[in-house]
Amino acid sequence: MKHYKPILIGLTFILAVFLFFWGYNYLKGKNVFKKEVKFYAIYENVSGLTVANPVMINGLRIGQVSNITFAPDMSGDIVVELVLYKNFPIAKNSVAMIFSSDLMGSKSIDLRLGDDTELAEHGDTLTSNSEASLRDEVNAQVQPIKIKAENLLSSIDSLVVAIQIIFDESARENLTKSFDNISQTFSNLESTTSNIDTLVTQEAIRISSILLYIDSISYTLMQNRDNITSLITNLETFSDTLAKTDITGTFEKANRSLAELEMILTQINEGQGSLGMLMHNDTLYIEIEKSAEELNKLLQDIRENPKRYVKFSLF
Repeated sequence: MKHYKPILIGLTFILAVFLFFWGYNYLKGKNVFKKEVKFYAIYENVSGLTVANPVMINGLRIGQVSNITFAPDMSGDIVVELVLYKNFPIAKNSVAMIFSSDLMGSKSIDLRLGDDTELAEHGDTLTSNSEASLRDEVNAQVQPIKIKAENLLSSIDSLVVAIQIIFDESARENLTKSFDNISQTFSNLESTTSNIDTLVTQEAIRISSILLYIDSISYTLMQNRDNITSLITNLETFSDTLAKTDITGTFEKANRSLAELEMILTQINEGQGSLGMLMHNDTLYIEIEKSAEELNKLLQDIRENPKRYVKFSLF
């Protein structure tokens, strides 16, 4: 029995160390009995991501962040090592998205599964991305409100300045004068309305007669609407006929006739032609008068002595 006691103590110590190792890793989210698959993602800024933060797919935890370090090329980029404990196929074009998992700003990585038929293998580097933080989201929502508030304050300031200008002493005097003028205008309007009302009352009989006369005219027009329609139809027919008539040609002919008449009158006034000579030269008139006188004497002699001019013979 004495020989088994050291062996039992050693086994107990080994079991205690194993349980401590297993419990420590279990508390860190590691399962030493399952095969681990590691992926890497490179970020410009990890935004508060720390080791042991969970890695999820559609809200289910499948692993955790096992290490965070700078890239070997010293470019300032940060390499994040992801350890997955669940055997889940990850497409090669999947995206490791850093997001805020709660309102306190705790970070997690969500694997947005891609549609590539080729699967990512152990040690591959996944595409990385980061969602806006809660603070960024709040700033994005508050910024427009802030701008509107600033514009509103500016408008209020302008309004206060305008009110101060309005209530300046000279402005108040002008405003008082304006109100007095408005009051006077209303008084004049009231007086005018009263005069119109008085005029309507006094001339009620004449207005009634005028309205009756207008009504009579309307009645007469209504009774003769057929005749008026016929008259309008005749006017339309006359206007159509007049439109078809060659008025332009008629006026052109009249203008030519007037021009020719003007030319004849001009020639007469200038003494050209027989009529012109007759009007401007009395010699022709005297000769015509003498010829008429001789003709009268000849006719008279023929009447008195016909035998001189006509001889009768029976055989």
